[in-house]
Amino acid sequence: METNLSCSTEGNNMATRGALVVLEGLDRSGKSSQCSRLVSYLEGQGLSAELWRFPDRTTDVGQMIFAYLTNASQLDDHTIHLPFSANHIEWYKAPEIGLLAPDLVAYLDISPDKAAERGGYGDERYEKLEFQKKVAEHYKVLHDASWTVVDAWQPIEDVEKQLQEIVLACVTECQKGKSLSSLWLT
Repeated sequence: METNLSCSTEGNNMATRGALVVLEGLDRSGKSSQCSRLVSYLEGQGLSAELWRFPDRTTDVGQMIFAYLTNASQLDDHTIHLPFSANHIEWYKAPEIGLLAPDLVAYLDISPDKAAERGGYGDERYEKLEFQKKVAEHYKVLHDASWTVVDAWQPIEDVEKQLQEIVLACVTECQKGKSLSSLWLT
């Protein structure tokens, strides 16, 4: 289940740092579409941008997860937890990355019922209404005041425009010297 897409941007000026932006949301909330659009937009603004996806389906572990999600392989739900964890470790173990807190978490908010109306819903194992309702409840627990909530049921262009504004503001703030912060230190 794809639950996290990250867009990282860094300006062309070497004296400034980039911004780590995370898009969260239910399956079919628009994370993939909006991240791709954001990367194009940011590059059009003269910024370099990089897109990271979880699970990363290009690695061996990621391919195992993809096969599971698309029902090409059958594994117990408890068994698949390990490859999901390993897939995150493949990314986190890169020494230059570190455990930085995102500069922005944008939550694409859509009800499970509305997400189920979108094209392709049900193609993957966890794209089931009852499961997505549970995921939505967990997001309510995880959500904190630092997250920016975007109504993902709006037209795709409206979501795109809103994300462009908040991400560009975040990038600008980072370029002006916003301090880095770390995860889970409070």
